[in-house]
Amino acid sequence: MSFAQAEGARLYFEETGSGHPIIFVHEFGADHREWEQQVQFFSREYRCIAFAARGYPPSDVPADPALYGQDFAVADILAVMDHCGVERAHVVGLSMGAFATLLFGIRHPARATALVVAGVGTGSDLAGLADFRAAQQERAMALRAQGWPALAEEAAHSPTRIQLKHKNPRGWAEYVTHLGQHSAEGSAMTQAHYQGRRDPVHAWEAALRGMAVPTLLAVGDEDAPCIEANLFLKRTLPAAGLWMHPRTGHAINLEEPAAFNAAVRDFFGTVERGRWRLGVAT
Repeated sequence: MSFAQAEGARLYFEETGSGHPIIFVHEFGADHREWEQQVQFFSREYRCIAFAARGYPPSDVPADPALYGQDFAVADILAVMDHCGVERAHVVGLSMGAFATLLFGIRHPARATALVVAGVGTGSDLAGLADFRAAQQERAMALRAQGWPALAEEAAHSPTRIQLKHKNPRGWAEYVTHLGQHSAEGSAMTQAHYQGRRDPVHAWEAALRGMAVPTLLAVGDEDAPCIEANLFLKRTLPAAGLWMHPRTGHAINLEEPAAFNAAVRDFFGTVERGRWRLGVAT
């Protein structure tokens, strides 16, 4: 098993293929395994590195709450890259991982050749921010009390995840199995101290307006908590394109892997040919 040392935690990663590197950063309700369909597709031409976030075994589950949060999420991407000798990479993130990917682009633009920011924005509704943060604390307590085996299927029936069950029952069942294997303590720590305390994306407006890393925003049209945030990001990021897939919820890479892979492949190709910036004022 391969691990990269980050501050306060070892991070498990899997590496497949060769070529320009792609770093895959998973969401709260997933782990490195949910990128499998992307790794199989892109490893034909790219060096694919998918890692498990802190709190998600086989990565370490720190017991100290101070070792969780958005700053660690960004630094962990960098730690994996440095361990693997990667100077610059395309970075692909979903939801919680997309949040970290976007902040990585702000803080380390010289290390990112392109960003795919998929399903970002939950918790960015400023009017509902206090309620969102309180709900994260409540869910963290429920995880500690009941564990993932009791809560995984309920979570997978949420309004933005049920679409996967409708489209691909076997894929949904596998997702539920993986979710039930997560560390309840690691997820609770992540929910309370990362999900429940992170910035809304609107807080970064000034920095986003100055970020020039080519960015593909990807969102499903039934991922209601994320749509307005993606429209804000499209208006704000100078080098961003927005791709929205119909009849699709939050786990867009699992629900529509062929369409997602094709959109990301085309985006990478356009960036690599130096053509993504045609519409960007200089």
